[in-house]
Order: sequence, then C-alpha cells, then structure tokens
Amino acid sequence: MTRLVNNLALVAFFAAADQIVKLLVVRTMALGEAIEILPFLALLHARNEGIAFSMLDGFHDTGLAVISGLVLAFVVWLWWNTAPERKLTHLGFALIAGGAIGNLIDRVNLGYVVDYILFHTPVWSFAVFNLADSFITIGAALILIDEFLVARRPKGAGRGEAGRDETGAPDKI
Repeated sequence: MTRLVNNLALVAFFAAADQIVKLLVVRTMALGEAIEILPFLALLHARNEGIAFSMLDGFHDTGLAVISGLVLAFVVWLWWNTAPERKLTHLGFALIAGGAIGNLIDRVNLGYVVDYILFHTPVWSFAVFNLADSFITIGAALILIDEFLVARRPKGAGRGEAGRDETGAPDKI
C-alpha cells in the first residue's frame, strides 16, 4: 500500500509541476511570444493541437483525449505488472503517467496542449514542447536503461569478482 501511495504522490507531483509551469507561461506570455534564454534555447508560448510533435494536428480534440487516455491506461497496466524491485522502471512509469496526465488536463480543459520550450540554432529548430513531454521522454529513457542495462546484468555483476559475494564466498545457485 505504501508503494502505491508513493507512486501516486510522484505522479501527482509531476502533473502538478507541469500544470504550474504552463499556468505561468499562459499568464505571463502572449501566444507566439518568444523569450531567448540562451543562443540555442527559448521560451515560446505555443499551442499544440495534435499529439507528440504536433502529429495528428487537426484531429478532433475529444478523439485525441480518448487516445491519450487509452495510452495512459496501458502505461498504468504495464506499471502495475512490473516487479516492485524494478525501481528505475517504476520511476520511469511515474514520469510518463505524470506527464501524460499533465497534457491530458490541457487537452480536456483547453482543447490543445500548452507548449513553450524551443531548442534552435540560426538554421534549425526542434519542435516546441513542454515539461510534460520532457517527463514522458525521460521516463521512457529510464525504462529502456533499466530494461537493457540494469536488469540484464549477469548475476555476479557489480559484486566484485564475478560469481562471488562481498565476502569472497561463491554465489549459491
């Protein structure tokens, strides 16, 4: 039960952080206004009427909300069925769920998602995105790292000499 409460608290924190930053952007910047932070980074108040990177732009907002809800439900199902010792994966799912909820709140309440982070150079710019999108991306990366690097380590890895525990005794099979 404690694990569930902790996970829900993380999701709520990530969703709230996303919503607070979006509220600040909407209240302090006009739509389309840009503020240069660094030569390659700007805040740009934008609306995303599609899904990730404006895909499905023009698709009805209710349809996108339903798709987002179904994806969120699938992520929660995967999370629920992940072993408790996979802590990095659980953190990844919390980030994904929090980010998805943050964007879903926008989609349901506004009909679009507020975006504001723009990486760019004088000849190139990346899609405008938000903190929720960052949470989703970082969460997915953590799950992949856990799956392909951490969880697949040989049993003796990270314990000194392979096949021996910290006392030097052979591992029991």
